[in-house]
Amino acid sequence: MVPGGGISPGGQWIACRPGFFLPVRVLSRLFRRLFLEALRQAYADGHLHFFGDLEKLADSDSFRDYLSPLEQKEWVVYAKPPFGGPRYVLEYLGRYTHRVAISNQRLLALRDGNVSFRWKDYRHPQRPKVMTLSAEEFIRQFLLHSLPRGFQRIRHFGLLANCHRAAKLEASRQLLAGPCADLLPPASDAPPIDPLPASQTLRKCPRCGIGTLSRIDVWPPSHGPVPLRVDSS
Repeated sequence: MVPGGGISPGGQWIACRPGFFLPVRVLSRLFRRLFLEALRQAYADGHLHFFGDLEKLADSDSFRDYLSPLEQKEWVVYAKPPFGGPRYVLEYLGRYTHRVAISNQRLLALRDGNVSFRWKDYRHPQRPKVMTLSAEEFIRQFLLHSLPRGFQRIRHFGLLANCHRAAKLEASRQLLAGPCADLLPPASDAPPIDPLPASQTLRKCPRCGIGTLSRIDVWPPSHGPVPLRVDSS
C-alpha cells in the first residue's frame, strides 16, 4: 500500500496534487522492466519449470522469443482513486489477501482421479460452469496461488513501512488534524451483554463438542415449546 502523501524532512505534510497520484505511464514501464528482468534472472537460475503447452519454453531461444514482444507492449497499471472510499478498498483487498484460492462450496466431485468444480464465466455471470481437471493439474493450479518461501503477501511503503510506521502515522495524524478512526468499523449501539454469573456452569456444545454452551436468554411460552437452551458456540 502506498499513501497519498508524505512527511517532509522539516516535519510538514506534503500531499499529492489534486487529481494526480502517480505517473501511470512511467510506473507501467518501470514495472514492465523490473518484471521482465526478474523473470529472465529466475530462468537463468533454473527456478522456472514448464509443463503442458509451455514445455517448449524450456528451450532458451524459445523463452527469449516469447518475452521479446512483451518489451514493446504497453502494460496496464491501474492507479485511480477508489469510488467508494478507503473502507471499500480494504474490503476489496481483503477478499484476495485473506482467503484460499477456491472455496469448498465450489468443489463438486472427485472421481477417477479427476476434480470437478464450479467457475464463473464473467461473459455470462448468470450461468456458472463446471470444469474438470486431473487431480495433479488441479493441485498444480491451486499451488500457483501459494507464495514461495520468503515472499511477502502485503507490502507497505513510505510512512507505512514497518520500521517507522507507528511514529510516522502518529505524526501524520497530528499534521492532518483529522480523525484516525475513519477506517475502523462503527461502534455498535447495542448494550453490552452482561457477563455470565459464576453460579452458571459452562459446558461444551453437544453438537460440535468445541464451542462453549451457555444460556443467554429464555423466551416466554408463545407458539410451541419453550427452548431449553440457546446454542451460542
